[in-house]
Amino acid sequence: MLAIIATALAALIGLAVVAMGTTGMLKPQFFMGFGIPGTPADDPVLNHWLTVKGGRDIGTGLMLLVATALATTSVTGWIMLAAAVMPVFDGLIVLRSKGARATAFGVHFATAAAMVVIAVLLLIA
Repeated sequence: MLAIIATALAALIGLAVVAMGTTGMLKPQFFMGFGIPGTPADDPVLNHWLTVKGGRDIGTGLMLLVATALATTSVTGWIMLAAAVMPVFDGLIVLRSKGARATAFGVHFATAAAMVVIAVLLLIA
């Protein structure tokens, strides 16, 4: 039962990351609410970089979905644990750019923590 719950949680994370990436690809300004302050939303250079982030998120989410569909819970757990590094660095980028600490901790570091918990559940399942 734990394996089913942990796998479902991992799939939900994968779906959410694909959805965020897709939204970011279609409308890069979507990412402006994720913590980096002071840049105009209509800056074309920033929008190109945010599109890159959207592509990264889609790829990451798809990797998690493939793992949940095809791999063992142990392999999925290790992949989830490795993927948790990305929101940690996103949070560090927010802090380094003097963005909102609430966003860094409440969005990025909280996401990383949830991913680590799910990874542990997958590894012990």
